[in-house]
Amino acid sequence: MSEQMTAHHSVILQDRATLELSGVTDVDSFDENEISLYTTLGEMVIRGKSLHVNTMNVDTGDMQIDGDIRSIVYGDKDRKKKLGLWGKVTR
Repeated sequence: MSEQMTAHHSVILQDRATLELSGVTDVDSFDENEISLYTTLGEMVIRGKSLHVNTMNVDTGDMQIDGDIRSIVYGDKDRKKKLGLWGKVTR
């Protein structure tokens, strides 16, 4: 097979307080109210209060976010960013 398989993407939200993601390719920006990131399926924005990136594994694309999660919004499916500064810093 010459085509590279796309990594899987999943979202698990527990009690609106813990969010587990897979397939994360880059984090664009983050603060305590909003986290903007890219997944293998495009853009994603998480909004809430007291948001905290608990773990980020750049090798597997797994990420855990804690806080008061109010919304999870997918953006443009075609905008996918490769690992950037955030991934390099957390490596």
